[in-house]
Amino acid sequence: MELESLRREVRWLFNKCRSDKNPHSWKLYRGAWRNYRKEVRKASKNACRTFCNSINDLPRSVRLHWALSRDPKIKLGSLVAPSGGRTRSEGETLELLLTSHFPNSGVTLEVAAPATALLARRTDWRLAARVITYRRVEWSIDSFGPYKSPGVNGIFPAMLQMGREVVIPYLVRIFRACLATGYVPAIWRQVKVVFIPNPGMNSYSGPRNYRPISLT
Repeated sequence: MELESLRREVRWLFNKCRSDKNPHSWKLYRGAWRNYRKEVRKASKNACRTFCNSINDLPRSVRLHWALSRDPKIKLGSLVAPSGGRTRSEGETLELLLTSHFPNSGVTLEVAAPATALLARRTDWRLAARVITYRRVEWSIDSFGPYKSPGVNGIFPAMLQMGREVVIPYLVRIFRACLATGYVPAIWRQVKVVFIPNPGMNSYSGPRNYRPISLT
């Protein structure tokens, strides 16, 4: 309320100066403007201090650190390879990041699971029913932050949390089947990898200056 009052006073003095030819009016306006800016800076500093003091858990601390250390000038572009040469295209850059962070990796074709691998005994189903319950799946979904980055399907945890009554019964059946048969659906084995810059680096010209984040 105090800032609002000071703002109205500054605005009133400004309008008065425009209609009043007295030089003393502009002096009063400049003084009021300086005082208003001083109080704005003080209020901003106090608000920032209060916000930082209210952070008492690790997830919020990590988000604050990420926001403060983020540099919009850092963009993934041409990188320096171990041989000394630079990548000349996006494909070469991605290939360099892939070989640096995931050595000996390659592209494989999806192979259908043998029919015998999908067979489960009655004891397997009973074990799966004891291990995977509605409450445990619900707890697992609630353990995620609502708006954590989604995987290749684009589904945010908030969507599962808001639709739990509809979604969880189906997830329980799928999870039990995966455990009983020893098979995980192929689409669940796909991973979206995002490379983000490591904070505090002097240079971002090498592949090791970035770290991969896997979104499943």
